Amino acid sequence: MNLHNHHKGLVSDIQRFSLHDGPGIRTTVFLKGCPLNCKWCHNPETQISKPQLSFSLDKCMNCFKCVEACPTGAHYIKDEQHKINFSTCELSGECVSVCPNDALKIIGKENSVNETLELVLRDKEYYKNSGGGLTISGGEPMNQFSFTRDLLQLAKLNGIHTVLETCGFAPKNRYLEIIHLVDLFLYDYKETDPVKHKEFTGVDSKVIIDNLKMLHNNGAKVILRCPIIPSVNDRDDHFEGIAELVSQLPNLISVDLMAYHDSGRDKAVKVGRDNEYYHIENATEEMKNEWLQKLNEFNVNNVSIG
Repeated sequence: MNLHNHHKGLVSDIQRFSLHDGPGIRTTVFLKGCPLNCKWCHNPETQISKPQLSFSLDKCMNCFKCVEACPTGAHYIKDEQHKINFSTCELSGECVSVCPNDALKIIGKENSVNETLELVLRDKEYYKNSGGGLTISGGEPMNQFSFTRDLLQLAKLNGIHTVLETCGFAPKNRYLEIIHLVDLFLYDYKETDPVKHKEFTGVDSKVIIDNLKMLHNNGAKVILRCPIIPSVNDRDDHFEGIAELVSQLPNLISVDLMAYHDSGRDKAVKVGRDNEYYHIENATEEMKNEWLQKLNEFNVNNVSIG
């Protein structure tokens, strides 16, 4: 086994005791950078492949120490409020170190494979008892392929269950290289209509569907995850498209509908990207039941909604 543990990954966050990213109690490593640009993204602070400043207005005390400290004038005062011009920020970190209330932080830190796995191994007992393990998420983990591959290899050497969350948009040979290291794929399927897929995500859907079928046909365990966004892709033809795809994947473990909620918008505001984000109401319980019913009508039975 060819291990290159010197590879570093740009990590946006590591969440311990996560219960929503695969079975059992898990540690989820969120990597930065994604080839898609979904307008409803749940983690918009992970889309860009470089560190970013994040500002939590609710924690700001208007002490304006950051305004004095910032070497590029990115922080300024308008109407007695703290404002940021994100485009002039050069990530000196001066503002972060003077902020008395942790309102400012830099998202995106270089971690080695070894130090990341060290954090994961701290909770090995919890994984054993709950059937949990490591989940690599993002962003898109395949965007930092060398780091993802080596972290998976090291996890397997240490007897850790592995889950990979992916949008499916990466070269086929990369998936083939790691298929034996991934115990479960959480695989996104966002839009049936190819024109709308390009419009909503910025990329072509053919690669994504081909990779999904290839993983399935090569014996990978796959849960299909379908984000459903009110007034965007909650259409009958999309639900029919999900059903059509599922009918071609008899060994699929299940289908998870991921009902939209706007926590992603709050994160987009923090990194100055709110203007690129869809402003949509959260999915209601009524909508969720209706969506499940639609898929049942199209003979998709192993389906749940979160």
